[in-house]
Amino acid sequence: MEFATSLSNLEPATVMILAVSAVVIIITGASIYTSFGPPSKELADPFDDHED
Repeated sequence: MEFATSLSNLEPATVMILAVSAVVIIITGASIYTSFGPPSKELADPFDDHED
């Protein structure tokens, strides 16, 4: 409960910065995982599909 109490004492701008930062970090992590992790095997390369 101390953690929730300490969060309620923060400035609204600080809470907003923490929330936006968390969202950016989560989206970046998910993008890197999708690009280079196991799901990348299912991605198609459009340049390889249309060779001349």
